[in-house]
Amino acid sequence: MGKCVDYTALTLVIIGAVNWGLIGIFKLDLVNLIFGNMTWISRVIYTLVGLSGLYLLSLYGRVTEMGSE
Repeated sequence: MGKCVDYTALTLVIIGAVNWGLIGIFKLDLVNLIFGNMTWISRVIYTLVGLSGLYLLSLYGRVTEMGSE
């Protein structure tokens, strides 16, 4: 179960990073383009990406623990 959550969070953060890259380079917000400007679904997507980023902060501690084994 843990790996599934890790991979899901990582995928969402990568999607968010690609979206931010598109915004920075082309001024193209893909989430806004597909789902509309701050509709409930786009807000859910932004929230999930943000929560995934916060969750992945725990990766720092887990990588350190794995390296000491």
